[in-house]
Amino acid sequence: MKDRKKSAIAFIMLIGILSLFSDMTHEGARSILGPYLKLLGASAAAIGFVSGLGEFIGYAFRLITGFISDKTQKYWTMTIIGYAFNLIAIPLLAFVPENGWKYACGLLIIERFGKAIRYPAKNTLTSFAAKEVGVGKGFAIQEALDQIGAFLGPVMLFIIMTIRNGSDSYSNYVVCFLALGIPAIITFGILLACRYLYPKPEEFDTSEIDNKKLIVNKAYRFYIIAIAFVAAGFADFPLIGYHIAKNQLFDENFIPILYSLAMGVDAFSALFFGALYDKKGINAIIIASVISLFFAPFVFLSGNPVFVIIGISLWGIGMGAQESILKSAIATIITKDKRAMAYGIFNTGFGIFWFLGSWFMGIVYDKSIILLIIFSMVMQCASIPFFIMTKKKLK
Repeated sequence: MKDRKKSAIAFIMLIGILSLFSDMTHEGARSILGPYLKLLGASAAAIGFVSGLGEFIGYAFRLITGFISDKTQKYWTMTIIGYAFNLIAIPLLAFVPENGWKYACGLLIIERFGKAIRYPAKNTLTSFAAKEVGVGKGFAIQEALDQIGAFLGPVMLFIIMTIRNGSDSYSNYVVCFLALGIPAIITFGILLACRYLYPKPEEFDTSEIDNKKLIVNKAYRFYIIAIAFVAAGFADFPLIGYHIAKNQLFDENFIPILYSLAMGVDAFSALFFGALYDKKGINAIIIASVISLFFAPFVFLSGNPVFVIIGISLWGIGMGAQESILKSAIATIITKDKRAMAYGIFNTGFGIFWFLGSWFMGIVYDKSIILLIIFSMVMQCASIPFFIMTKKKLK
């Protein structure tokens, strides 16, 4: 028993290190995509649309890939294929020509498609080991390591852009995206090593199978509605970065650092709320939602850099909750044989409403910042009653 628990922790740590280098790549890119697309000629509406569309594709296709993963039980194969798509697209952004924002958007969508392929399978692999150590703790450990990478990636780009201060902006971005190819290569090497060392992680999870649980579980249905509202009201960082660059709230080379700040908060948030989830269950999600819903007025309403930093920190708390305890709840609600499919449905709903919310916020950004803020806060508030109903159905 102790040996299995130690092995499960080691597996979670290795998956976390894998995620660390992966996030250095794609979160590093995400930190500069807003101003990069702006430089290439994209409008706020276009950035909001493509950000939302990318997230939609990255989430919606998980319904299909989750189904395939459960049917074939080829969790490692799906994870490897997904990472291949995910990590190749980022360095290719360095070769996008000036004024070629549509090409950059295409690569962004390819990167999100790779995430759609791997995510249900990877989360399921993690859930097997997390059931042995505590689902909140297990996903929180992975998320914390994940967010260290999300912190280091933008910091690396900040250093590059600061060193190259004085060079033209376009060439700075080219160098940044090429540099992100280094952690991408490391990620793939760790992934193959992890597959070799742990070929059957499903053996960690000894819980019983309930063939009807996904079909009749009302808690799961309420939960899906709740996360749809959360997703609709949560702005993607490219729009935040665009807002900061447009209003010159910070120098452009500081935007990656602001994203790093959010990812640092994300990491601590994941650890805190992951531990809280194992003690308080759905209450931990409700608390995180209440805290994070105030990010929009701080980020978009004030021109004060201090308030913007506070808003970005609140945004980071929300991201930490989304990437750890929202996934933990699925492992609690759904049995292991249908968990990849459950993650697929969960992520599809999340992606659809993230897309619609991001698109709407991108459209209204140039018309009414107040409307954007109201929409964001109302959507996130609407999730709380459904989280409460989820909690009641789990009793």
